[in-house]
Amino acid sequence: MSKARLATAWLGGCSGCHMSFLDMDEWLFELADLADLVYSPIADVKVFPPDVDITLVEGAVANEDNVELAREIRANSKVVVSFGDCAVTGNVTAMRNPLGDPLGILEAVYVNAPDRNGVIPAEPGIVPPLLPQVQPLHKVIKVDAYLPGCPPPADRIQRAVEALLAGDPSRITGEDIRFG
Repeated sequence: MSKARLATAWLGGCSGCHMSFLDMDEWLFELADLADLVYSPIADVKVFPPDVDITLVEGAVANEDNVELAREIRANSKVVVSFGDCAVTGNVTAMRNPLGDPLGILEAVYVNAPDRNGVIPAEPGIVPPLLPQVQPLHKVIKVDAYLPGCPPPADRIQRAVEALLAGDPSRITGEDIRFG
């Protein structure tokens, strides 16, 4: 039997969910026996692959690159899990929403800040174009399940991933993951 194909992605957020994922410590060795990690900032794979069984997506959708990756993930994943409060609600990442126009935010940070050279970086890949409003993942793509927490604790991530890999949602309690 072939192993499941697991991916994790990091959009607009702090990386705390991935740090919590790594806190699963020794269970990561068991996970490696159950699934191949085919995409992740942990693995530094640059292109999202096809035929992924489960993808955990951390972070809110904050810029055009996030939208593109989210759509790629949805098109190539059987199950997409909104991973952590930024992905589920927008959380901290969406705190910029009330500040208004993203260009004004960039000017305040890059042009008006006393320790900058007064120029908004324009090189491709440096600062992707910001969306007018940060959105939780489910506002951009269909999400199959939600794993809330800021970040979710490692034991909850483990229980949710084990149940998803086993194809047995009955093993998941309401606090671990919600299906949408």
